[in-house]
This record gives sequence, C-alpha cells and structure tokens, in this order.
Amino acid sequence: MSTATINNVLSDRINSLAESATIGMAKKARELAAQGVSVINLSFGEPDFQTPQFIKDAAKKAIDEGHTFYTPVAGYPDLKQAIVSKLKRDNNLDYKPENIIVSTGAKQAIANALMVLVNPGDEVIIYSPYWVSYSELVTLCEGKSVLIEGSIENDFKASIEQLKAAITDKTKVIMFSSPCNPTGSVFTNKELEEIAAVVAENPNIYVLADEIYEHIYFGTEKLISIASFPAIKERVVTINGVSKGFAMTGWRVGFMAAEKLIVDACDKLQGQITSGTCSIAQKAAAAAFNGDLAPTIEMNKAFLRRRDLCFNLLNEIPGIKVNLPGGAFYFFIEVSSYFGKANGDFKITNAEDLCIYLLQVAHVSTVTGEAFGAGDYIRMSFAASDENLTKAIAQIKEALAKLA
Repeated sequence: MSTATINNVLSDRINSLAESATIGMAKKARELAAQGVSVINLSFGEPDFQTPQFIKDAAKKAIDEGHTFYTPVAGYPDLKQAIVSKLKRDNNLDYKPENIIVSTGAKQAIANALMVLVNPGDEVIIYSPYWVSYSELVTLCEGKSVLIEGSIENDFKASIEQLKAAITDKTKVIMFSSPCNPTGSVFTNKELEEIAAVVAENPNIYVLADEIYEHIYFGTEKLISIASFPAIKERVVTINGVSKGFAMTGWRVGFMAAEKLIVDACDKLQGQITSGTCSIAQKAAAAAFNGDLAPTIEMNKAFLRRRDLCFNLLNEIPGIKVNLPGGAFYFFIEVSSYFGKANGDFKITNAEDLCIYLLQVAHVSTVTGEAFGAGDYIRMSFAASDENLTKAIAQIKEALAKLA
C-alpha cells in the first residue's frame, strides 16, 4: 500500500503524530543486536536495576490472595491512600484520596491531564528541551505547543522573562519535568517560586508538573513541588509514578494528584479507554510507596557514581559539550561541531545522522536531540553498568575521531 493510500485510510490525528524517538531508536538497536552485533543500549530511560524484592513479594502475595479482578478506574483505595501518605511525607502536600487517580504509567496520566484541560487551539507552554511525548500529546489534543528554550549555557532552563513573554490569552497549560528528561536539569526552589508567582497572576493557566525522577536527584537542596505554593495549588497537576525511583518500568503504574474536578474528568476519560490499572501492579506499587526507601537510596548512589564517571569520560572527547546533570540519568550532549563531517560515504548532517552513525560504527544506541526540541544535541542514558558505560564512551570517542 502506498504512502498516499495509507494517509487516506488513517485519520489525520494519527498521521500528524510522530513515532516516539526513544522507542524508535531502541527498535533499531534491537534489530542490529539480532544480527549478532553487540550493542550497548543507552537510548532507553530505564533503570538497569531489578525491582526491590519486598515489592515483588507484595505482588506474589496479591496473586495468592486473589486480587485478579477488575480494579476501580481511579485505583485501589489502599494504593490511593499510600500515594496520599507519600505526598505528605516526601513533598509536604496535603491531598485526599479523591484527589488521586492511578493510571497505566505516568505517560497515561499526562495524556489524561492534557485531554481534559486542552481545547483545540489552546496553547501549552513547554520548557524545552522536553520529554519526547509532551508536544506530540499536545498535538493529539489539537492544542499548540509553545516552546521556551534553554541552552547548555543556562543549564537548559528558560528564564522567567521567557515564560512571561510566551503567555497569551490562549495559554492554558505550562508543562515541565524536574528533574528533567532529557537534560537532568533541576529547578531550584527559588525558580519554582518565580514560576508560581507568574501563574498566580494568570488565573486561567494550569501547571502540569512531571516529577517522575524525584528520587534520582544529586543536589543538596531539598526538592519541593510547585503544588506546595498555596496560591496556585488548585491549578497544579502533579504527575509521578513508580517506574524510575523503584525500578518498576514494566509494572506500568503512574498517578496524578490534582483538584477533584480534574481527577473526576480523568476518571471519566480513563473509564472509556483503559479502565483501571493492573490489579497486581497496583498492590506492588502500594508496597513501594509504603515501604522502605533504602533500595531507592542505594540506586541513587549508583546513578550519582555513574554520572560522575560519564562526566569525566565525556569531557575527554574533543568537540562535544556537556553539563553536569542535577538529577535523572541522562547526559544531553552538544554535538554540532561534528555536523558536516564524514567517515567515508557516511556524512553527518544532523543529530539523527550522528545517532545512526554511533549505532552502526560505535555500536552504541543514543537518541537524537531533535526529538526533545534541540537539534544540536543527542541524549545518552547512564542507566547502565559502570563497565558498559566506560566501554560505550570509549567506542563513541573512537567513532567520532574517525569523522573528518
């Protein structure tokens, strides 16, 4: 079937949507690995640790106790209460179970929030670089993404002046992640206070705050949530989950904390799409939120060690620039000095070319920065073993040295 025919069959909605770049690159890496090539995959945002044993045990117990039926659309009451307790303990946020909805991963929670808030033509201000799905989800909602861009010189954080300048009478949502995927940048409490002050002056604007990386943080200042500012709490939607901090990516449990009006709307939407999240995964997530954070703290120590290892090794490669991530497990690497160079017939014209080159020549999988709103960069995950990271960066360095 021709492309023209496919476009006539499929909806404009799906034709306007781009494939997830991270998933796409991971697919290419798997295809190369299937040919017998040893590929180091640094494209996925996935901890390489096993889910802590006490969480696995809770899942096994849930099976033995017969929790194998449909779940409430918004989540099991015990899980919602565990989330309420977690938000109070970790974030000093006071919510009730009615303010919580559990979804099949934080990505669904984000999609739900945008679907119930954004009308066609509404503008969503996104701090850029941004996670790949943000702008595509806005497109799916028939909204317009308005990017405010940071650079490596300012730790990838757009200024408060940029935020103010981007606001129009069509602005409905401001969206960001902190710690940030893909840059690892973290908003300081002062910066969040400044954003909150702007939102307070604009009563029709909501904030979608993605805090999925909160437990992978390397700073000394205690993180706060933007929902902790009373003047705007009712207009903040906080997104989180278990995938990153508890090494539970495959369990697919995320949540939203928001005003009941928004949560109820998401309940209605989710009830028509997926209904409730997996019963066993919910029981495991409740154990995670109620349990000891010691395994999470140990994982964070390993990520910090890996960050420092990679930072030192990356700085030995000529022609690239890196910042020191304050959280998450990514380096967002400025690589534009290699554009226009070639190795034989392989010419590098952009970041996507460079990612393909590194996959084919260095056998290391990364992701183009174009997918995150920054075409001069590539993203490299350091959620891998020290040995694989050391080997991968050596292979990247060797491959880049062949470009001239």
